[in-house]
Amino acid sequence: MKKDIPHIKFDKKDDVQFEFEIVPIQKISKNKNQYTHSPELPHQVKFYNLIFFTSGTGRHFIDFNWYPVQENTLVYLAKEQVNAFDFSNDLDGYCIIFTEKHFVQCFPNLPEDLVFRLFNPQLFSPILQIPLESAFNSYFKLLKEEYHNSNIFNKQTVINALFTILISKAEQIKQKQPFHIKDNSKIVVFQKFNSLIEENLMISRSANFYANELGITYKHLNSICKELMNKTAKNVIDDLVILKAKRILINSDIKSTELAYKLGFEDPTNFTKYFKKNTSLTPKSFIKSILNE
Repeated sequence: MKKDIPHIKFDKKDDVQFEFEIVPIQKISKNKNQYTHSPELPHQVKFYNLIFFTSGTGRHFIDFNWYPVQENTLVYLAKEQVNAFDFSNDLDGYCIIFTEKHFVQCFPNLPEDLVFRLFNPQLFSPILQIPLESAFNSYFKLLKEEYHNSNIFNKQTVINALFTILISKAEQIKQKQPFHIKDNSKIVVFQKFNSLIEENLMISRSANFYANELGITYKHLNSICKELMNKTAKNVIDDLVILKAKRILINSDIKSTELAYKLGFEDPTNFTKYFKKNTSLTPKSFIKSILNE
């Protein structure tokens, strides 16, 4: 079976300078056979996407896991994440898609810590259930109406303002949840830890190495990871390496041997054992499992 997991770029036909779009899920489902890729198969997005399900129940595929979704579920998708729709149920809603350029334009109106937290798939669940009584629903309806209003004056400013309010309302709901992380200093350390792993995973998969790079003790790093993620620092490293391996496997024809070297494994056999230990699958069987979803 041919491996074909595409990168999907932002492709708005009208008003190309305004890199923001609201797309009905029904439209994606109706036109699914007209795309160069199937939205029901895993694909990697090169933009940000907030998917707001307005009715039905079902599931959505995010970074190799299916998540249950229903009416008023908000899904956060960051750049480079892998996702897929499941149109077999009665799910309906909208995709609010935007580029990094558009997101940066909203930064001045968002608190720094909110921007930091917003699309961080390592730290937060990609799923948020919006309460039915939340003002989020009213602002989303208004955003949708204004977006489709061709006669609106100063449209981009109005849309950006409403979008900022919408993101803020979602963050307000997150802050009321019991697992909300309030100590931003620990999040900053954790984020630096993740960045260091991205930069150095070819060099080391040792938690001690990264603790030294951060200038803290292994015990301190482990404590932060356990508090924020309920994982050890070593688990965090392994999860990121495996996620990177999966994304490369589904997006290229790279051989396991080549991938092993790319990820810093001197012996490809050790990479296969490492992959199987963390996923219960060999790289080859992982690809088959994804293509057969």
